[in-house]
Amino acid sequence: MTDAPAPLTPDDLLALLARHGVAQRTVVHEAVFTVAQSSAVERDLPGGHVKNLFLKDKKGAFFLVTAHAHARIDLKRLHLAIGASGRVSFGSAEQLRALLGVEPGSVTPYAVVNDRERRVRFFIDRTLLAYDVLNAHPLVNTMTTAVSREDLLRFLDAIGHPPQPIDLPVPEDDASTGHEAAGAEKPSGAPATATPS
Repeated sequence: MTDAPAPLTPDDLLALLARHGVAQRTVVHEAVFTVAQSSAVERDLPGGHVKNLFLKDKKGAFFLVTAHAHARIDLKRLHLAIGASGRVSFGSAEQLRALLGVEPGSVTPYAVVNDRERRVRFFIDRTLLAYDVLNAHPLVNTMTTAVSREDLLRFLDAIGHPPQPIDLPVPEDDASTGHEAAGAEKPSGAPATATPS
């Protein structure tokens, strides 16, 4: 039995972007785990910033949902938007490492590059696609990479993991702060879990 290939490193990813002709700007910063901690990065890098939900359904299917960093998402109804079998829950740290090759706090649309068996269904918030430039962690939460929307989508298509644009459900009571709504208080680039990671 041969071992699975090691997950890509940030340097590997940036080199792969370059090979695909993707122009990027990457900044190094302190580790960020929340949207609030990301505010300084947002000031330095204009454009749309993301948060990512790594999810699973009751049949064991896995999903990556990339949304605007400040989007509020109704987790009670999200399964309807992504075609999951019943309500979704958050994937474990072990499942995250095994399928996307990243640590909690570093979930990113780029992590699908490590999903070589195509086990994770990938969705992107349609409102995020209104931004000309998108910013996401290059596999670690101590860096943020800015690329054009077109280049990101072209790259994801080239590696065989194009995201499906969807309209994310918003909470019926947008003032809700319960654990059923993934909002600005949730991690940026991390699975939005009900307990700290």
